Amino acid sequence: MSNTLPPCPQCSSEYVYQDQSLLICPECAHEWDPEAPDEDAISLKDAVGNTLAEGDKVTLIKDLKVKGSSTVLKVGTKAVIKRFVDGDHDIDCKVDGSGAMMLKSKFVRKSN
Repeated sequence: MSNTLPPCPQCSSEYVYQDQSLLICPECAHEWDPEAPDEDAISLKDAVGNTLAEGDKVTLIKDLKVKGSSTVLKVGTKAVIKRFVDGDHDIDCKVDGSGAMMLKSKFVRKSN
């Protein structure tokens, strides 16, 4: 028999079972509703209020000096969002010509 239930989000146990609409982990006693929205998901907006998603292409709206370097990222530089993180620099992305970098969402605009 194949277990098609997701692992526990708390302890990653594979022994999850379903009780009515809830999923329960017998190892850490965590209970959750798989249909409920993820409260831990980070929702970010760009400089003009567009909602951003992981994988979106964005453009810089301001020249940004790269910390610890003499490099400056110019207005119009494109980047692809890899993931969102908590903190001051809330976007982990890949910047064209510069590689992986952390940016603030208030300095980017969603590209079409």
